[in-house]
Amino acid sequence: MRKAEKKRKTAETSVRVSVNLDGKGESKIETGVGFFDHMLTLFAKHGAFDLTVKCDGDLAVDGHHSVEDIGIVLGEAFKEALGDKAGIVRYGSFYVPMDEALAFVALDISGRPYLVYDGGEMAPVVGGYDTELTEEFLRAFAFNSGITLHAKILYGNNTHHKIEAIFKALGHALAVAVRKDGSKGVLSTKGVL
Repeated sequence: MRKAEKKRKTAETSVRVSVNLDGKGESKIETGVGFFDHMLTLFAKHGAFDLTVKCDGDLAVDGHHSVEDIGIVLGEAFKEALGDKAGIVRYGSFYVPMDEALAFVALDISGRPYLVYDGGEMAPVVGGYDTELTEEFLRAFAFNSGITLHAKILYGNNTHHKIEAIFKALGHALAVAVRKDGSKGVLSTKGVL
């Protein structure tokens, strides 16, 4: 099975992540940031990834270090779990409507990290979560997993709905991209990803 466990300890955070790409969407998330716990739970469920995240961070400062470092470690875990990427679909995209909001995520497990993020206007905080941290998480995840990631909120009014739609769309798009397609090699004329 395609699994990985990664850890990272700094003066600001202690993060442990385990992921099973061939899971059932089961998760145990403990970041200390309730709204972010909810988003990672949704991500795991909609991607059908088994995911454990434990973070002890300097939340007395704010959630920035915790959210970013979780993105780093989760990205590293995905990269390791994917191995040489042989036989995966590679590309994935997905639209998710969340009530009045609509989000779109497209990605390429290319080995060339990049992020294009268009979240539009949002309330600055949802449930104690700084909404700017969504972009920080996505950037850290994309750059440490080697994924080209595009995420866009097409429209919506409720900030909770917008961010939730992004995390659900990310889970679904990744589920498509990591799926085995039955081929033996990697989907690239270069022969490697």
